[in-house]
Amino acid sequence: MVQSRRLPPALPFADQVAIFSRLAEANPHPETELEFTNPYTLVVAVALSAQATDVGVNKATKGLFAVADTPARMLELGLEGVTAHIRTIGLYRQKARNVIALSQILVDEYGGEVPDSRAALMSLPGVGRKTANVVLNCAFGHPSQAVDTHIFRVGNRTRVAPGRDVDAVERAIEDNVPVRFQNHAHHWLILHGRYICQARRPRCGVCTIADLCPYEEKTQ
Repeated sequence: MVQSRRLPPALPFADQVAIFSRLAEANPHPETELEFTNPYTLVVAVALSAQATDVGVNKATKGLFAVADTPARMLELGLEGVTAHIRTIGLYRQKARNVIALSQILVDEYGGEVPDSRAALMSLPGVGRKTANVVLNCAFGHPSQAVDTHIFRVGNRTRVAPGRDVDAVERAIEDNVPVRFQNHAHHWLILHGRYICQARRPRCGVCTIADLCPYEEKTQ
């Protein structure tokens, strides 16, 4: 029987403080790069972002949200109208159906408002745990951790939050990152992964936390 390799422990408290202090100093008020105007448009934008880039989603939603920024208006626009606006996004047909379906549920069950509950959010079509966590954090100020491939990579490379899957990394962030940094933690980590700690060739030479990072395959 082959045993899986044991994960290294998370960085100690002092190193966590040092890392997030530097990330906070470099970007005191990090924000999602998805464009939205209210909790509802955030739900739609994040749901559309699966297997798509934020840039691509923003291009599609600029026109969509100009005519439909509430569940009721989205339902008035209808499936064909939604589809026409988002056809440049991958899996746009299924995503359009999800947008209409979740809008109907929000109107029927929540009075047209977005619920501030993870379970309620995850009951909506096209909304998984990551999407729910983004909405809870960005729309309602809850320190939830939306772990994507960038955060999974950074969490394991830096040992800020090691884990074998996204759920484990989410728990590791909650357990190890000091509370004072938790509200913005997932923004700092995703931006760091997107622009600095990239998958194929991390930009260690310009990384503000390189001297604190235990990743062995550093680049210049």
